[in-house]
Amino acid sequence: MRKSQLSLKWLEVFQQVARHGSVQAAAAETGLSLSTASHHLKTLESALGTPLFDHSRRPMRVTATGAVVLRYVDEAMQLLHRAEAEAMAADMTQMRRLSLAMIEDFDSEVAPDLARVLSQSMPACAFRHLTRPSHEILALVRSGDVDIGIAARPQFDAEDLAETPLLRDPFVLALPATEAFSAETCLAGQTGLPLLRYSRDQIIGQRIEAQLRRLRVTLPNAYEFESNQTMMSMVAAGAGWAITTPTNYARAARFQRQVTLLPFPAKGFARTMSVFTREAHPSGALETVDSTLRQLIQTRVIDPTVTRMPWLRAGFTLLPAREPPSV
Repeated sequence: MRKSQLSLKWLEVFQQVARHGSVQAAAAETGLSLSTASHHLKTLESALGTPLFDHSRRPMRVTATGAVVLRYVDEAMQLLHRAEAEAMAADMTQMRRLSLAMIEDFDSEVAPDLARVLSQSMPACAFRHLTRPSHEILALVRSGDVDIGIAARPQFDAEDLAETPLLRDPFVLALPATEAFSAETCLAGQTGLPLLRYSRDQIIGQRIEAQLRRLRVTLPNAYEFESNQTMMSMVAAGAGWAITTPTNYARAARFQRQVTLLPFPAKGFARTMSVFTREAHPSGALETVDSTLRQLIQTRVIDPTVTRMPWLRAGFTLLPAREPPSV
């Protein structure tokens, strides 16, 4: 059998340069110096006897040959990660690395305790935690930049990812506590207050706008926010009303006494929060993350919110882990 002379580190650098279009970004991702990453890439191209990138372009792009090599390198790396994951799954304490990205909705009540539990379960692990919007998390999982992602299910199922349903988070109306409008009055645009919208670049904003179109509800687009906290602060101040979810209400703890929630009128709808992975993931880590999340979400998010508003009990709930929910 002919023995390959290619270094695994060369291939890792090549893969990261192809992903980011930059040797500098690849160096940062792999923990190498810029000069070392550049040397690895040049050595790989020399060993193969052909350029893998168009070095004159920024960002750098793979050549036709580079694209062929990249396909095989991606497949090989996925197999190596799968082998490593399965070997480590038997003993969580020996895991060496785990990267996780979590939706911003859980950054205050859930994320800190999840990080603590994982650090205790995997003392030898280099743990990387990111907070991102859902659409960015799904892209990170697809690219392999993170092992596990906690995000809202997109409008069209992410069939290329493995999904474990986690939480049913129904949409509700958030009004200033000083107002006594009905939900129907809000959707009819008869409150004198503007609808405060989530950014349409976010999955939650897209989901809300799609529902409004289905109901043929047309309201002026005066305010649009990426920040849930900013939007809830404006509702609390009486500057408008919003369509949101109990999870986002729970996150905005400092404004809860100034905000009232109402059930969404007509046909209600909900979003599903799930845990997403690729096939090659450490199963022991996934089970630990999933079980810990369920406990934390129940005690820190669902129970306090339902205690305040008992009418949410039927719809704001954890989902069976292995069966896709009906919403």
